[in-house]
Amino acid sequence: MNPRLDLLQPYPFERLRALFAGVTPDAAKAPISLSIGEPKHRTPKLVLHALAAGGAGLANYPMTAGAPALREAIASWLVRRHGLRTLDPATQVLPTLGSREALFGFAQAIVDASRPNATVVVPNPFYQIYEGAALLAGAQPYYVNADPSRGFAPDWSSVPANVWAHAQLVYVCSPDNPTGRVASIDEWRQLFDLSDRYGFTIAADECYSEIYFDEAKPTLSALTAAARSGRDDFRRLVAFGSLSKRSNAPGLRSGYVAGDAALVKRFLLYRTYHGSAMSPAVAAASIAAWGDEEHVVENRRKYAQKFATLQPRVASVLECPLPDAAFYLWARTPGDDTTFARELYAEENVLVLPGSFIAREAHGTNPGRNRVRIALVAEPDECSEGISRLVDFARRRR
Repeated sequence: MNPRLDLLQPYPFERLRALFAGVTPDAAKAPISLSIGEPKHRTPKLVLHALAAGGAGLANYPMTAGAPALREAIASWLVRRHGLRTLDPATQVLPTLGSREALFGFAQAIVDASRPNATVVVPNPFYQIYEGAALLAGAQPYYVNADPSRGFAPDWSSVPANVWAHAQLVYVCSPDNPTGRVASIDEWRQLFDLSDRYGFTIAADECYSEIYFDEAKPTLSALTAAARSGRDDFRRLVAFGSLSKRSNAPGLRSGYVAGDAALVKRFLLYRTYHGSAMSPAVAAASIAAWGDEEHVVENRRKYAQKFATLQPRVASVLECPLPDAAFYLWARTPGDDTTFARELYAEENVLVLPGSFIAREAHGTNPGRNRVRIALVAEPDECSEGISRLVDFARRRR
């Protein structure tokens, strides 16, 4: 067996099940999950119809590179959405099976474990795939803590020069899970300058990019930041996106990687052997989804309404800023986050995720400690009921 498997930590939801072991919630209260970031709004009919119509393509093996029509659909959407001058669908775009497998596989293709002190830099808290990808690629993660005084932005300038010197890959999540922070163009330019100086690659996880609350203020993509900084070749930069959140289709497993043509070419080589080819039916549904914005605007409207109504209610009892984007509230608990989550479940049958489960002890602190992640993904009535119970519980803890 690969000994690196022993380096992996339990996934947050495994830890959540262990935390709740032996707890019997109040059976009179219907269970409500605010813990997992799985979209619950309905998948658009246009996606379902295209998926069914694409079934005829199942008679053929799909290409790892993806159908040209799909790459063109993704490239066209990226250009429209992010204001890019151009993006070559043949060399700068690659369809993926969602963003999760691509974020993991990218590290396996990029990291050279034979180099001394191979390092992957990750934000903290973080999506645990970053850490697992680094470890299984033979690198050590270096955690950069979110700073509440900086709007939860990681302080990249705090990373020592000797760490940057060994860094091969940097994961950046924007909008961020769990804080909802969106990286500014100044932050991206700082990372581009560091990449030029030290030679590392930047993997921009943008799976939440289409969940924001003001149609006049769309989120900033790393690709846009690069283009505005005179980096139209997107050197040492790739962005990852997905239809899971944008189109409420997590089961479709459809996403993309886009950016530096040289990196995309090498990643395609890796994926050819890995066997990551998208079903023709999924490709047909994806083309339909990337080509339509009406359902995305409606999806955002529902999230914006929920956050406008529910964030102030949570903020009345727990410190809880309105995020820039994504569908999480990052709330401070009055004491230990695991105790808060366990007792909330026991008394109210409501699930939230302890913040310490999605962060690591680094530089003398766990930046997720004494916070919980609240996912407002369910339909409005269910979210409202869950928040009402959470607020009542928190008030009793005062």
